[in-house]
Amino acid sequence: MRSKYRSKTEITAQILQSANRHNDATKTRIMYDAFLTYSQLKEYLILLVENGLLEHDEVRRTYKTTEKGLKFLNMYEQMEELMTERNLPKIQNK
Repeated sequence: MRSKYRSKTEITAQILQSANRHNDATKTRIMYDAFLTYSQLKEYLILLVENGLLEHDEVRRTYKTTEKGLKFLNMYEQMEELMTERNLPKIQNK
């Protein structure tokens, strides 16, 4: 079976979706939801926090999707929708 390559954008969206779905998501929860290794996760979390897409609560050691992150998710989902739309053939009456 051939593995599917995931883009950085897709991985970012999966991380943000996980953090949004599980309010106050832990690293472990996000790692399992996004199918990442711990070292991959650490890199993405740093990047997303630095860019304001995720918020890190150092006391509780959790992550939450910010408003900017939610905007990113919204745009990502719209792009996905556009990419998967298929023109279905019209059904002809007999």
